[in-house]
Amino acid sequence: MVRYPIAAGMFYPADPNELIEMIEHCYLQPLGPGLLPSKKGIFEKPVGLVCPHAGYPYSGPVAAYSYEALSKRVDNNITVVILGPNHTGLGSGVSTMNDIWRTPLGDVEPDIEFIDRLWKECDVMDLDETAHIREHSIEVQLPFLQHLELLNIAKFKIVPISMMMQDYETAADVGYFIAKIARELNKKVVIIASSDFSHYEPQEVASKKDAIVMKDILNMNEEELFTDVASNNISMCGCGPVIAMIKAMKLLGAKNSRLLSYSTSGDVTGDYSSVVGYGSIVIE
Repeated sequence: MVRYPIAAGMFYPADPNELIEMIEHCYLQPLGPGLLPSKKGIFEKPVGLVCPHAGYPYSGPVAAYSYEALSKRVDNNITVVILGPNHTGLGSGVSTMNDIWRTPLGDVEPDIEFIDRLWKECDVMDLDETAHIREHSIEVQLPFLQHLELLNIAKFKIVPISMMMQDYETAADVGYFIAKIARELNKKVVIIASSDFSHYEPQEVASKKDAIVMKDILNMNEEELFTDVASNNISMCGCGPVIAMIKAMKLLGAKNSRLLSYSTSGDVTGDYSSVVGYGSIVIE
């Protein structure tokens, strides 16, 4: 089975050459890291990332920071667990799937062994492609991973997890089983939480709210993150995925965190009256 792209031609170019050109522009333009990934790194320990998932012209430069950091930390065969919010309302509350994911740059293989263990052991998770079939939050991460493959930096298989249920207990449970299975299967694992931050707030409001969120993530305090998002009415779409990522990374021994980049859609459009916030964070 193949999961065909639904974001191509909207969130990113459908033409492969144009897509590679846009990804490289995300790295090299002023809001990006200013350089392309150039050589294979060395995988020494699990890596966690927060990475945005808007259209590439808006959030791509911030996302490029995550993937530039990832390129320095991976080699050979990597399992990438990608947690994304369910924007569509379709399918199960928490779900994974074991199909191939297709983008204009080719096919991305699932890590069947990891996926099979995950949905069978984690009671809150189902094997359900319906939740994934129209959802963009996982798909938009894949061309950046494929670009790293084209640069011979690493080979990736994915474990896609779509989260409509984002209460604290559910997210923490998902994180626990990701860490448990990664350890037991001895996988070289990267965990990406796909999330944007504040949505459609004035710049000054969004930046203040997003500072609260980023502080909690950098402190690796997933409980405080859940509380602050609720109590401050922060319209972060992927709070559950980020909680699950932090929980898993702490169980896998993570001690350090770093903010790589933050900007808003206003920094691209020049319109600061209603912006979406984007952040790139690495935890290891």
